[in-house]
Amino acid sequence: MSADIKLSEAVNRVQPSATIAVTTKAAELRREGHDVIGLGAGEPDFDTPDHIKEAAIKAIHDGKTKYTPADGIPELKEAVCAKFKRDNDLDYTPAQVNVSPGGKPVIFNAFISTLNPGDEVIVPAPYWVSYPDMARMAGGEPVFVNCGPNANYKLSADALEEAITPKTKWLILNSPSNPTGAAYTRDELRALADVLLRHPHVWILTDDMYEHLVYDDFDFTTIAQVEPGLYDRTLTMNGVSKAYAMTGWRIGYAAGPEKLIGTMRKVMSQSTSNPCSISQWASVAALNGSHDFLPERNAVFKDRRDLVVGELNKAPGLSCGTPDGAFYVYPSCAGLIGKTTHSGTVIDSDKAFAAELLEAEKVAVVFGEAFGLSPAFRISYATSTEALTEAMTRIQRFCESLT
Repeated sequence: MSADIKLSEAVNRVQPSATIAVTTKAAELRREGHDVIGLGAGEPDFDTPDHIKEAAIKAIHDGKTKYTPADGIPELKEAVCAKFKRDNDLDYTPAQVNVSPGGKPVIFNAFISTLNPGDEVIVPAPYWVSYPDMARMAGGEPVFVNCGPNANYKLSADALEEAITPKTKWLILNSPSNPTGAAYTRDELRALADVLLRHPHVWILTDDMYEHLVYDDFDFTTIAQVEPGLYDRTLTMNGVSKAYAMTGWRIGYAAGPEKLIGTMRKVMSQSTSNPCSISQWASVAALNGSHDFLPERNAVFKDRRDLVVGELNKAPGLSCGTPDGAFYVYPSCAGLIGKTTHSGTVIDSDKAFAAELLEAEKVAVVFGEAFGLSPAFRISYATSTEALTEAMTRIQRFCESLT
């Protein structure tokens, strides 16, 4: 007889990650022998650059395999400071830097360190699936602001002003965005900063994980760079996962007020403790080393983006804009809601669309409901051009088959 354990209220407020679920389902179908094209995973298909791998191998040979300080080795913190100065003209000291085992723990630890029951976190929608659930687990309440295609999937100054209440603790800004690829211009950040200056109780968490993946001469900026007056209440987060193709190495980092960073360090000391020592030394090489590989890879991503956007807009019922960065598109499937498949299933939601697409054509996408804005779906174009071309053919065929 097994005991019936009672789960915590905090975990009962949380949903499993939809993006991980889609990737897992695609892998299961492949194991069963199906020819599945997975467009759900948010990771580059490029390999980690050689000089980074070599730094990790050297760290192993040099015996750098022991515990490190809970929130990162001094050498990596110094590399993070240098990166923020070089790329964003932001001055931080190592005492203001947190290194965590991935970007998720950075956000989670910041929320655990600051949120009390009833505190609100403004989350522009569509959003990365983990933001609201991390806020809930930490005791806070996500407050969603609809930023649909008419707003180019970006938060406006007026919408931000309306969303702020005396209970607001954090605003999350993700640029370029997962899931839409939308990125904020300097002028757009300036307008948001003007609102935030009027509300000094609101802290800002900027998720800049896709900073280096921008196209068409887009000029990336982050809000503490645009408005120095927000520096003391901004946590600027980034990581090595996307630009350096290091998703499995699990290194995220952030810089912000020393008191907040110290509290996050305390949380880590009683939870994860330090990130992988070998991954930290590899990340030192990533941040300090050559970035010559980025333009070539970005050119490939841009070509794939243009291919996917062009082909999706040929499919009846779909509409897709051209994003500024990341490696996602977020097409609307509003024109297909109410249509029926050959088997008689009504497409009554983007979740149904994604399920039927996977069943009929073995193309895995993530439904828009998971990101807080429907009817739409997310495609990751961080896969081969051949796979994307075939996937677009299958998606067009599926859309054409609906009646």
